Amino acid sequence: MDMQIEAFAQLPTVEGPVVYLAHMAEKPHSFTFPQPPGVPMTNIVTETVAVAIHDMRPIAADLSLDREGFALIDCPTAQHDFYNEDELRRVCYPETERALLAATGASRAVIFDHTHRRRMWEGEDRMPGVPRQPVARIHGDYTETSGPQRVRDIMGDEAEALLRKRFAIVNLWRPIVGPLFDAPLALIHAGTVADADWVTHDLIYRDRVGEIFALTYNPDHRWFYAPAMQTHEALLLKCFDSARDGRARFMPHTSFEDPTAPADMRPRESIELRVLLFFEEPAETV
Repeated sequence: MDMQIEAFAQLPTVEGPVVYLAHMAEKPHSFTFPQPPGVPMTNIVTETVAVAIHDMRPIAADLSLDREGFALIDCPTAQHDFYNEDELRRVCYPETERALLAATGASRAVIFDHTHRRRMWEGEDRMPGVPRQPVARIHGDYTETSGPQRVRDIMGDEAEALLRKRFAIVNLWRPIVGPLFDAPLALIHAGTVADADWVTHDLIYRDRVGEIFALTYNPDHRWFYAPAMQTHEALLLKCFDSARDGRARFMPHTSFEDPTAPADMRPRESIELRVLLFFEEPAETV
């Protein structure tokens, strides 16, 4: 890791603000649906920290989902209309499954969901009539509890047998319109995150309570982004891995405001596809 950090120091950087969870006495929670007047949507207390965010492009060929927890790949697509749901399932889903199998060596890939995000300067995420917005708070998509639960939710009768072997959840994220300057993704090298930095955060739905990770500040975190991404490029984000052999298991990420972005940039439009990956290895390699 020390040699890696020395190499990182040679990379171009921007200084950007990122939003961490402040240390709290109570467990963080957020509602995913509108609340009555006077009821806050979340109890989260945040702190914004200016951090150096490294340009990953010079080292893209060396990035590893199992070490950094993310990768930048060239991933051309035959998809024409990213808002056409039928075309997504017919064209983009199979492309994504093939890309993830090739990148990870998994034996099976199952896409279980996708999300469009389209920036509205005055929009608030999860409000009626507002498209899903870029997430401007550092988070990890799954925890020790919610990762396996996602397999049970999606795979039904197969789930318990699948959970006896290794599985991972990886997102494929790409711009719908490029080059993307508005609200790019910033990613933390998973190996620079300490166990104590993670805090479980309840997501309260109308019919259930889910769980994600929030993150508290640690100056050891090393941040990366891919500037000016085009539609033929994709970021792979490892959100969960059941293996416990030292490889990256969770990877924190957020959108951020790039201070070098042009003033006339187009509002961000992006799509992320969430993929269950199943392997032939045992569930917990120690």
